[in-house]
Amino acid sequence: MIAFRSTLAALVAAPLLASCFAGEPPPDRNPQGQALLAQRLAGKVAGNPVNCLPSYRTGDLEVIDRDTILFEAGGTTYLQNASGYCYPSGSAAGYVLVTTGIASGGRLCDGDVARTVTSSGGFTAGSCTLNPFVPYRRP
Repeated sequence: MIAFRSTLAALVAAPLLASCFAGEPPPDRNPQGQALLAQRLAGKVAGNPVNCLPSYRTGDLEVIDRDTILFEAGGTTYLQNASGYCYPSGSAAGYVLVTTGIASGGRLCDGDVARTVTSSGGFTAGSCTLNPFVPYRRP
């Protein structure tokens, strides 16, 4: 009886454990977002993910869709596939990105929480957690 319970527990736990290590599925992008992302990354090669952006200016970001943002810094394009919905409308128009990068010296880093607030009124419109940034450079 004990062997049966152990085997049953292992059969139930195995798929659950496997799902923890399967990684996060890629974001669902609309055709316009997919085309824009392909255009912006054309001719560039992905590097190893980095935990923090070396620098960041508000004018150097481009929203691809609700959870995908491109950052330009020093000739490199950084792809951010955030968890959650940073920009619920899929556009940066009318929103400001506010982050909590206090522990990372004001830089944007993996694990930072970002909120989007309306430019007029400052009402929270979206929220997301940043993941590692994938740098894209021309070869």
